[in-house]
Amino acid sequence: MHYNVIRRVSGLLLGLFSITMLPPIAVSFIYDEQNHQPFLIGFFTIFLTGFVLWLSAKNAKGDLRTRDGFVIATLFWVSLGLSGAIPLYFSSLPSLSLTDSIFESISGLTTTGATVITGLDTLPKSILFYRQQLQWFGGMGIVVLAVAVLPMLGIGGMQLYKTEMPGPVKDAKLTPRITETAKALWEIYLGLTIACTLAYWIGGMTFFDALTHSFSTVSIGGFSTHDLSFAFFDSTALNYICIVFMLVAGINFALHFRAAKSLSLKVYTHNNEFQTYLSILVVHTLLISGVLLFLGHVDIIEQTLFQVVSFATTTGFTSSNHANWPLFIPVLLLFMSFYGGCGGSTAGGIKVIRILILLKQLGKEITHLIHPHADMPIKLDQRVVSRPVINAVWSFFSAYILSFGLLMILMMMTGLDQITAFSAVAATLNNLGPGLGDISSSYATLPDTSKWIACFSMLLGRLEIFTLLVLFSPVFWRD
Repeated sequence: MHYNVIRRVSGLLLGLFSITMLPPIAVSFIYDEQNHQPFLIGFFTIFLTGFVLWLSAKNAKGDLRTRDGFVIATLFWVSLGLSGAIPLYFSSLPSLSLTDSIFESISGLTTTGATVITGLDTLPKSILFYRQQLQWFGGMGIVVLAVAVLPMLGIGGMQLYKTEMPGPVKDAKLTPRITETAKALWEIYLGLTIACTLAYWIGGMTFFDALTHSFSTVSIGGFSTHDLSFAFFDSTALNYICIVFMLVAGINFALHFRAAKSLSLKVYTHNNEFQTYLSILVVHTLLISGVLLFLGHVDIIEQTLFQVVSFATTTGFTSSNHANWPLFIPVLLLFMSFYGGCGGSTAGGIKVIRILILLKQLGKEITHLIHPHADMPIKLDQRVVSRPVINAVWSFFSAYILSFGLLMILMMMTGLDQITAFSAVAATLNNLGPGLGDISSSYATLPDTSKWIACFSMLLGRLEIFTLLVLFSPVFWRD
C-alpha cells in the first residue's frame, strides 16, 4: 500500500473540494444575506486539512495501484461527507445538529436527495445553492473531475476512475487517454447542465431556480429549493422539460459522447441497454396511467410519466402527492428505483445493464434445462459478454441483496416499522431519496442511529457496494 501517495492524492482532492465553498459565498453577497461566514469556515478548514496532508507527502512518487484507488475513493467520499457538513452545521439557518448536517451533506454528494430539512422556501439562497451544488459535483463525481487534473500533477488516475464509474464494465474508455475521457464526460455533463438551465429559465423559472434545479436534474439528485419540489411551479411545460433531462441524464454518457462524435441518433437506437431502459419507462407509464384511468382519475398522463421517470432514474423529484394514489402504485414506483438508469450515467440503483444481463442469463439457464448441450453465449449489441463481466454482475447482485437485508434489519433494530425500514434502505441504497411511511415527507423524525445507517447505505449505493465492502476484507490489507 502506497500510504504516502494516498495522503498526497487525498490532500489534493480535499484542496480541490475546498474551492466549491467559494460560489455560495458569491451567492450570499449577490443576495446580501450576510451568510458567508459558514462557507469561509468550511473553505479554510478543508483547504488547510488538504494542504497538511499534501505537505506531509509532497515528494511521494509512484503510480496508484488498484488497492490504493479503493482506499482513496472511500476515504475521500467519507471525508467529503464530513467536510461538506461544515457550512450546514455552522449556518444559523437551517439549525442542524452534527448528525443532520452530515446526513444532508452525504445525501447531497451521493445524489440521494433524502433531506432532514423543512421550510426550504425560507432558507438563505446561499444554503439552497450549496445543497444543489453538492449534488451537481457528486453526480458525475468530483473524483472523475480530479482525474482530468491530476495527471498534470504527476499522478495516474485510471485506478481512481475505475472506482468511481458506475456499471459492471470499469475499463471502458471513450478516448485513448483516461484524462481525455474524464474531460469528455465533464464536458457533456456541463453542456447538459447549461441546456437544462436555459430550458427551465425559458419555461418560466427564475434564473436562480433554473440554475439550481438543473444541478439536481442532470445529476439525478432530486434536491429542490422548495418544500413542494416541482409541484411548487405547477407548470406542465416545466414538468416535461424535467422529464426530458432526467431521461437524458439516465442514459450512459458514453452513448452521448459517441452520438455527438458521429452526429447520429443510431447510436441510441442500436444500443440494447437504451432499448431496455426506454421499454421499462414506457411499460410502467402505461400500466400506472391505465390503472389510474380505470379508477376514475383524469389528466394523469403527465403526472404518471413524471413520477415514473423520476423514480426509475432515482432522481426523486415529486410533482404530485403520489402517496394519495392507490397503495400499490407508490410501492411500484419505489421498486422501480431498483432498476436505476443505465451504466455510466448519473443514476443510482442496480443499473439497467445488470438487469439485462441477469435476464439473459436467466433465459439461458431455462433453455439449458431443455437443451443441455446448447451453446448460447450472452450477447449485448452483437458482442459476447465475457465471463468475468457476468460473474461480476452476479457477485454485485448477491452483495446487493445481502447488504439490503442486513441494513433493513439494522433499521428495524433502531425502532422503525417494517415499511419505513424497507423504504429507507431502498431509498438510500438506490440513491433515490423519497420513501414511504415515516419518511414520506422527510427524514427529520428518524432516530440519529437510523440516520447514520442511512449515511452508510447512501455511500454504499454511490460506490456500488464493492468499492466500500472490499475494505472490510482481511485479504485486501495483506501485502
